[in-house]
Amino acid sequence: MSGQAALAAGIATLRDAGVETPERDARALLAEAAGWPRDRLTLHLPEALSDVAEADFFHMVQLRAGRRPVARILGRRQFWDRWFTVTPDVLDPRPETELLVSLALAEPFSQLLDLGTGTGILAVTLLAERPGATGVATDISPAALEVAARNAAAHGVADRLWLTESDWYAGVAGRFDLILSNPPYIAAAEMAGLAPEVREHDPRAALTDGGDGLSAYRAIAAGAGAHLAPGGRLLVEIGAGQGAAVREIFGAAGLDDVAHHADLEDRPRVVSGRRR
Repeated sequence: MSGQAALAAGIATLRDAGVETPERDARALLAEAAGWPRDRLTLHLPEALSDVAEADFFHMVQLRAGRRPVARILGRRQFWDRWFTVTPDVLDPRPETELLVSLALAEPFSQLLDLGTGTGILAVTLLAERPGATGVATDISPAALEVAARNAAAHGVADRLWLTESDWYAGVAGRFDLILSNPPYIAAAEMAGLAPEVREHDPRAALTDGGDGLSAYRAIAAGAGAHLAPGGRLLVEIGAGQGAAVREIFGAAGLDDVAHHADLEDRPRVVSGRRR
């Protein structure tokens, strides 16, 4: 079977299964199965697939049709032009989280704290972009910290990133000029309505606090005063409709310059604040 024929069949299968992005996902899976660069896939499509590549492709298509995310199938996710290992122990990073990185890089920083690091994408990306900076990244999950360590080593920042098992600030000492987090913010009542790619494959503890979805922000804001250097910034990702509530939490904690920032779809995605 040619790559073109296989791709057409894969797209049809994913479309029939209700996958939202059948063309993009089928192309990613075909490139993986055939060992072809994604950006050169179109040039290779007339070529015949090996029996192994064809079997691997259609196996992955069936997994995706069963609503397993592409990153879960491949075991990695591209974020800020770098590839990060993803396992069942960590949240699958979303493209929208790149807004956190963009805002963090908008100002200088030398010491960062990433709370609830998961894969380590935030801390690792920022340290890779700022070679003079150092950082601390925390998580309550030892398995998640192992994934973060693998990603830190893969991108050459392991000697500048200290990974700590901690419930928010519990195991953290010192002050930082940048604190950021993508915490669990889905309310328990909203979990049933999530897409199966999220609900059935991301760790529950990385998605929800089991309550109103705001407890992480309360804890992060409450500890910011003791851990932010003067003039330091706090940046957090938020869920839909949480902008006003999180801004109020930041203001009550004594943070200045509290604001929200919209993503590419013009939805509030990040709330920021600053210590006086």
